[in-house]
Amino acid sequence: MAGKPHHHVYVVELDPAVLKDKKFVAANPNYHPDLACLYVGMTGLTPELRFQNHKAGRKANKYVQKHGLHLLPSIYEAYNPMTYENAQSKEAQLAQALRKEGHAVWQH
Repeated sequence: MAGKPHHHVYVVELDPAVLKDKKFVAANPNYHPDLACLYVGMTGLTPELRFQNHKAGRKANKYVQKHGLHLLPSIYEAYNPMTYENAQSKEAQLAQALRKEGHAVWQH
């Protein structure tokens, strides 16, 4: 199945309590307090299964595991599925665009 688009980008809303983490805050100097804190990722799984894995501690990002509230499909569903390369690129572009809007964003 090489080349078949099966990767996804996804966005998770994080509890504002994540703002108590100095590393998270330092990565988001232009955060606007009226906007959501977000995590942007990519996966070869469905976004739903990937979110469940984060919450269960399987290959989890610490911010999603501890502070992840829910997926925000309205932000990402129009892009999926895509190739691995396109997902890598879109993950970075999406994180940058959301930061530019004033969201606090974590993306690895």
